[in-house]
Amino acid sequence: MNIDQAKEEVKNAVRAYLEKDEAGRYEIPIERQRPILLMGPPGIGKTAVMEQIAHELGIGLVSYTITHHTRQSAIGLPKISEKSFEGKVYSVTEYTMSEIIGAVYEQREKSGIKEGILFLDEINCVSETLAPTMLQFLQYKTFGSLKLPEGYIIVTAGNPPQYNKSVREFDIVTLDRVRQINIEEDFDSWKEYAYKAGVHGSILSYLEIKKDNFYSIKTDVDGRSFVTARGWEDLSRIIKVNEKLGIDVDENLTCQYLQNIEVARDFANYYELYRRYNELYKIPDILEGRFPENTKAIREGSFDEKLSIIGLLTDKLMEEFRDYVKNQAVQKTLFETIKEFGVLSKEAQTEGEGSWFGTKADAMEKKLEKDMEAGLVNREEEKVSRLSIAALYDLDKEISLISAGNETGTSAASENACFEGAKSWFGKRESIRQQQIKSTDDHLTNCFEFMEKTFGDEQSLTGSQEMVIFLTELSKAYYSLRFVRETGNEAYYRYNKLLLLNDRKQELRDMVAKLEF
Repeated sequence: MNIDQAKEEVKNAVRAYLEKDEAGRYEIPIERQRPILLMGPPGIGKTAVMEQIAHELGIGLVSYTITHHTRQSAIGLPKISEKSFEGKVYSVTEYTMSEIIGAVYEQREKSGIKEGILFLDEINCVSETLAPTMLQFLQYKTFGSLKLPEGYIIVTAGNPPQYNKSVREFDIVTLDRVRQINIEEDFDSWKEYAYKAGVHGSILSYLEIKKDNFYSIKTDVDGRSFVTARGWEDLSRIIKVNEKLGIDVDENLTCQYLQNIEVARDFANYYELYRRYNELYKIPDILEGRFPENTKAIREGSFDEKLSIIGLLTDKLMEEFRDYVKNQAVQKTLFETIKEFGVLSKEAQTEGEGSWFGTKADAMEKKLEKDMEAGLVNREEEKVSRLSIAALYDLDKEISLISAGNETGTSAASENACFEGAKSWFGKRESIRQQQIKSTDDHLTNCFEFMEKTFGDEQSLTGSQEMVIFLTELSKAYYSLRFVRETGNEAYYRYNKLLLLNDRKQELRDMVAKLEF
């Protein structure tokens, strides 16, 4: 199965393991909760999936790459203690709490969440001395003499032997006590995640053209070469930063992330073309409705070139869709905070010389730091929180001026001057946001018009193969679907309806063909 299917399997397993009966006991007893074993090639996103599952279920997560550990860090250090048996005192060996079990308890203390996932990566690549301990852990959920706390589910991951020479095969006794899920690399599955994660458009466009280069691990006379999903995502991040700083993206950079010289060189060359297409066809102008005069050259270009142009348009739109979701989340936080402020009395509003919003921002900042330390927020949520906090500090300055004006008698504001000032400040921000929504809506409509004008095909209901590709990409991505669902776009609805009609028409043709046969 692909990584998306594996995610659903793990998520459902965790939900089932955490389900309780009317007496508050787990429906599946702890000793019958089989650990989950994910087996698949490296770098396909197993760790990222665990983070997503924990976040979506609102539970904790403790992650370890187990190959970094020794037997002592796993089971703890031996210590001598005394115990009395049948009236006699004996010296016995006990163990301190292991680092891994200790990390679980520490996570529970930090987050206040008692249930979660303990994720152990590279489980089948442990050292010879640690192997028996890991087998014991999978079978009995204990490290040394200490058990994993109730409510924590064991999920492990390993690589098949063809990817790692250090792999140790599990015996039947161990495998009979785990739930094994085999995962394969899959570009289409990864692409949905990549759109949400904001992977650079040049990478998505390139891999759409050359899907075989998405993932490969080879060993030949020249040694080992590989390209993984992790490599593409990390390359995307450095490309974005380099573009921001004006630093070149060339083969010297790409081969540091793509450990296959042919793929690294090929992508570096494509990236240059991608940038040229952006300049040649003036993508920002297309978004604004100013189309190239000579669309014939684009129509008669290679299919790879057409896909690149579609990728450029999609990438620019996705940036705006992500901004829409981010700005909406910030405004929602500000709205709720101002609403809370409005419930207070006039005296409470002006208390502390208008510092109420600053105090609120301080509290939000402390909570964010605590949640980040406990691993309860992802990168996007952190960004929204920080933007909200910065906005509240700005609002605090605004209200402080209004409050000071009231005290000196220079303010012409109403009795609820501070609250009215906060609403006015919020209204200005919302007006700007609505203008941005209108701009994004226009850009999306203009892209549809450009696609129709450039690639129009009277033989097809939807206009062209290129239009189908463009519409399909928008229909797969989280942020574009959310924007259209919440704000609407007539061009999207029209072409999407035609696409569905065209698909149904083709189904009927196929059915008729089968009947005639």
